[in-house]
Amino acid sequence: MTHDWSRYWRSPDLPIEAMHAHFERHVYHRHSHETYSFGLTETGAQSFSCRGAAHTSAAGMVMAFNPDDPHDGHAADALGFTYRIVHLGPELVADALADATGRRTGLPLFDSPVVDDPALAYALRALHAALLDGGTTATALRREELLTAAVAGIVGRAATKKAGDAADAGKRAAPKMARRARQALHDRPMDDLTIDDLARECGASRYAVYRAFHAEYGLPPSDYQRQLRLRRARALIAAGEPIGEVAAATGFADQSHLTRWFTRCFGLTPGAYRRAAQE
Repeated sequence: MTHDWSRYWRSPDLPIEAMHAHFERHVYHRHSHETYSFGLTETGAQSFSCRGAAHTSAAGMVMAFNPDDPHDGHAADALGFTYRIVHLGPELVADALADATGRRTGLPLFDSPVVDDPALAYALRALHAALLDGGTTATALRREELLTAAVAGIVGRAATKKAGDAADAGKRAAPKMARRARQALHDRPMDDLTIDDLARECGASRYAVYRAFHAEYGLPPSDYQRQLRLRRARALIAAGEPIGEVAAATGFADQSHLTRWFTRCFGLTPGAYRRAAQE
């Protein structure tokens, strides 16, 4: 009996699709995508032909397909394989690699469709998990940051044709851009802001804002926003507000979500903090 299964996700407004699947008997007919496709083999091994050669992606390896790269695919043995794959429109990849002024520096090219790089595997897995999370715990801002990090990492470490360095004008604009984005987060800490909101505020590309913010403040905008929310939650908890209501009021999915982040950042649970604050 076969145990093939698959789960698919598609963005309603961006050229992004993602699939998580396990195949034992399914065989992909030779095909191509109009997108860049980045895959991660989680278990087992899958074999495929691409650009006139045979390849195998074993557990932990990353696959990188250029737009219109014909390829097929099947399990390397009877145990099958589990993998994650993300399809990104070329325009999205170009935006992710633009400099701080919005200047695009060309699309990357991947010569090898299989890359053995644990750092890339980690970045791709984090992005894929956030996309399929459906917003349950990962905010829109966080998903977009993971996208930027994954694209930049894959291009920087695996592409043979890479984007050029940012222009000097873009480098000079970055600190001011970061400060404007930070002010927007302070002005609207509980809003479900997206990187597009920050980009409009700064008059720059979404990816330029992310890179500028991280360079200036040492953490991505989503982490900074969570920090602001945690500070507000801490004040409300100290004032005696119920923890479940505090979670809802400060933008967390539920009480356990707040508790997890509160503990990570402050070293004690919200309940322990409330008891200490009320002693």
